[in-house]
Amino acid sequence: MQAGRPFFGICLGLQLLFDGSDESGGVEGLGLIPGRVTAFDPTLLNLPVPHIGWNTLDQRGATNGAAAELLDGAQGGDRVYFVHTYRATPSAANDGWVAATTDYGAPFVAAVARGEVSAVQFHPEKSGATGLRILGNFLAGGGAAGAEAAERAAIGRPAAAGGGGGGNGNGGGGGGGAAVAAGPRGLARRVIACLDVRANDDGDLVVTKGDQYDVREAPAAEAAAAASGGAGAAAGARGAEGGGQKGAAAAAGINAPPPPAAASARREVRNLGKPVDLAARYFDEGADEVAFLNITGFRDSPAADAPMLAVLRAASERVFVPMTVGGGIRGFVSQEEGGRAYSALEVAAEYFRSGADKVSIGSDAVEAALELRRSGGRLTGETAIEQISRVYGRQAVVVSIDPRRIYLKGEADAPAGATALPAAEPGPEGERWCWWQATVKGGREGRPIDAVELARACEALGAGEIMLNAIDNDGAGRGFDLELVKAVAAAVSVPVIASSGAGAPSHFTDVFRGTRCSAALAAGIFHRREVAIAEVKAHMAANGLPARV
Repeated sequence: MQAGRPFFGICLGLQLLFDGSDESGGVEGLGLIPGRVTAFDPTLLNLPVPHIGWNTLDQRGATNGAAAELLDGAQGGDRVYFVHTYRATPSAANDGWVAATTDYGAPFVAAVARGEVSAVQFHPEKSGATGLRILGNFLAGGGAAGAEAAERAAIGRPAAAGGGGGGNGNGGGGGGGAAVAAGPRGLARRVIACLDVRANDDGDLVVTKGDQYDVREAPAAEAAAAASGGAGAAAGARGAEGGGQKGAAAAAGINAPPPPAAASARREVRNLGKPVDLAARYFDEGADEVAFLNITGFRDSPAADAPMLAVLRAASERVFVPMTVGGGIRGFVSQEEGGRAYSALEVAAEYFRSGADKVSIGSDAVEAALELRRSGGRLTGETAIEQISRVYGRQAVVVSIDPRRIYLKGEADAPAGATALPAAEPGPEGERWCWWQATVKGGREGRPIDAVELARACEALGAGEIMLNAIDNDGAGRGFDLELVKAVAAAVSVPVIASSGAGAPSHFTDVFRGTRCSAALAAGIFHRREVAIAEVKAHMAANGLPARV
């Protein structure tokens, strides 16, 4: 500041300007701005922590025009993306610095500006058009470069009311019609587009989606039966080809066998688009986040997963909302490199360097939770969750929980330690209760722990979010399993993402109104354009839910 050089801080870059922080046992700051940085307390807020998602800004006056210049073009209803556990609090002592506050249980400092120093708690590079405009304002500095910076920042600027289906960063494509109000101010409920990415038989990565585990196109016998209207015959053909076994097997708690190799070899991997192009489309259509789940089978060397790393690097140039990547985030030993051991932290670091904002951990999290139970709750610091959250923060770690429904004759029949829940639909023998068994390997194998205990254990290990995939609902289009989501979201203080079952815009509204989940995720209905993201957000806003539209 004394040198007169422009400075722009993001997230931690804002916090270090204050006197100090309680993070990491009390760390001193630069002392430029009066005040300490302290943690959100979920017990006092009754809100999930970390604070993750799109929230509104309340602009405030400053002692000079720096604040107005920095936030020029950011309207009062615009939302920006936050992901943090610690925050600075506005006070009389720092009032001359505060350019904007945001409310999350109570106001906190969202932006500061004075002289040549500017900083924001949110992530402008992940805040769509609004964030890019703020970055453009700083880079322009009020000089001749302003026009070019503003033009570059116009990526995703909202289309005029009544426009057609073209996508934009603050709204949705595929719909057209009048502009939609964003609903109440405050933290928006997030709508996430998920892309299951897999290598096809030619080795190219494609976005796919299937019936449970089967992501290959229907064989000729099934296609012919379906074309002739013989649904029963089509189901029989599918059974003969090795598909359609998973539902009954899961209900009985049995591991479903994979389809015969010969049948799989006759069918192409279903191709719904290229990962980067589809991710860019969802950014244009208003997705609040994009998740890549790498379901490729040959995951022996995740640290050397060059195709997926290339996807992330390319997507980072076109997608200005947060990106999560999952699949193979674990420690491993590379036989190709003479037995070299890679830690989960090293693997995650490759994905972060390539553009991921969060990593999703699945099967490894289940084994870590079981070990935590066996040890009586003793943390070792060696699990993937602990390693990554210690270095990158818990907000960078998502745990993907894939539970399957096991029916019970009565509430008392649940295994020891498992939470019995009312079944959203009766079982094959009219059962009205169930427990949710955690699974590994994409749902193919069960483990003796339920979804509620697993979620609590992962929070204790350091996870910042829970992605809850009710695998029995996958592709069913009947809506999210509200009882499951309600139970897990009530059991943890971190944000919960509902997944599996969405088939209509109302399903998103239902899960947001009926549970404490912070986000909801869908894949196939977006890929096939059965439902537009803009429709989902319009339905949410019409029902009084805050949405980024």
